[in-house]
Amino acid sequence: MRNTAISLTALGLMAFGWTAMAEAATPVTKVSVDTTKPGATIDRHIFGQFAEHLGTGIYGGIWVGKDSPIPNTRGIRNDVVTALKALHVPNVRWPGGCFADEYHWQKGIGTGKRPVTLNSNWGGVLEPNTFGTDEFMDFVSQIDSEAYISANVGSSTPQETAEWLEYMTSEKETSLAMARRENGHPAPYSIAFLGIGNESWGCGGNMTPEHYTDEFRQFTTYAKNYNPAQTGDKRMKKIASGANVDDYNWTETFMKNKGGEVDALSLHFYSGFEQWPPYQPASGFDETQYAKVIKTALRMEELVSKHSAIMDKYDPEKKVALAVDEWGAWYAQTPGSTSGFLVQQNSQRDAILAAVSINIFTRHADRVRMANIAQMINVLQAMILTDGDKMVLTPTYHVFKMYVPFQDSKAIPVSYDAGTYSHDGVTLPRADIVAAKGKDGKYYLSITNIDPDEPLEVDASILGFTPKKATGQTLVAPKIDSINTFDKPNLVVPKAFSATAKNCALTLKVAPESVTVVVLE
Repeated sequence: MRNTAISLTALGLMAFGWTAMAEAATPVTKVSVDTTKPGATIDRHIFGQFAEHLGTGIYGGIWVGKDSPIPNTRGIRNDVVTALKALHVPNVRWPGGCFADEYHWQKGIGTGKRPVTLNSNWGGVLEPNTFGTDEFMDFVSQIDSEAYISANVGSSTPQETAEWLEYMTSEKETSLAMARRENGHPAPYSIAFLGIGNESWGCGGNMTPEHYTDEFRQFTTYAKNYNPAQTGDKRMKKIASGANVDDYNWTETFMKNKGGEVDALSLHFYSGFEQWPPYQPASGFDETQYAKVIKTALRMEELVSKHSAIMDKYDPEKKVALAVDEWGAWYAQTPGSTSGFLVQQNSQRDAILAAVSINIFTRHADRVRMANIAQMINVLQAMILTDGDKMVLTPTYHVFKMYVPFQDSKAIPVSYDAGTYSHDGVTLPRADIVAAKGKDGKYYLSITNIDPDEPLEVDASILGFTPKKATGQTLVAPKIDSINTFDKPNLVVPKAFSATAKNCALTLKVAPESVTVVVLE
């Protein structure tokens, strides 16, 4: 076995003025990638999305109506569908969020005029209920994804959840199943995941962990999926409402007293603020603000590790997954936007934040088998921004697309000295690196340079595999706060590169504040 050198110098450094830095002496980060010891499967569901009835995430983001001049299929935007299909979105969580625990599904079905209700959590605006169960399932089908339904526990009953599942999944000629057929869907729906409540410690009922655990057991008793195709490995998985950030007592209490069928326990954590309300700007920030936000994002490692350790006590075989089904950046709302709509821009900083968070999930792939970024469109750390008939893809979108080969791949051990980047009293690792063997048999290496000032030079040895060529993409921007806008939609987009092998060493030099994904063949 021999190692092969790959010199990747065409990483877009010149395009953004990093030529001098690239030529200057740069500390070399030694990396060892051991392909002989594949680890846990990196479940595709850690790349899940979240679509809540919040702001213009649904209305205007996904749904424009069948009569809209914006090109659509049965009311769902064609441009958004095309963009999301490219991400291979594994699942979409809906209808919330806090909205889910005030949602009554019967108001969102039928071909006639539907009841208009209040969205009391998000701006107190009117909810027309024109986007309901059947529209959501159509949307999921159009983007080739799977449904993650969040059931109302906080203001509902086990009966309402049971009847919702009968409406969606029964093939028998019950009144509810016949109503679904009359509403345009003869065949039962496939529901991959069912969330039993949301944030039950807060907006989902302000419950104690003991009380919620009892509610979970009761709801799961009656939450039955009747779709005959959903048996064995395809059965509907049930997800319990888990902890807020570092509430380890919640995890301890639930895992100790859980009963019934539970497949995953959730965890919610948002980066970018240390206090409420969020105050960090989403754009126009400086390097100090950049460093502080990335520091909060890296706290995900501590949270996942400690919650996993508690789960290990009661579930050493790791049958119950940890589902980080709300994560992402939460900044101060864009000035001038509607209160409660959680509108924020998406910058190169968010690309870095997304990459380091995903990397943490991959390193804990044995326990973290699901995650949902908040949110999909126009809300918080969105993939897509829309305004009327206009659409723009964010830097976070591009990271998710670059990571598509990691879906259902095998984690590969990587060891390296990350080095340090320090600014204004904040010290962070410079490098964040993960590797995987894709379903296509190829090896993928993701390198995130957290340092916004200096390039990162990587000298990697690949054990057990001799690459003949390397190709990939790098996402780099003119500045740490660079954003894509409707006027300049391609300011932050991935740059392609390729390289050949030589000199028995794998050498890559990547730009500051960049995300690079390399495939070795």
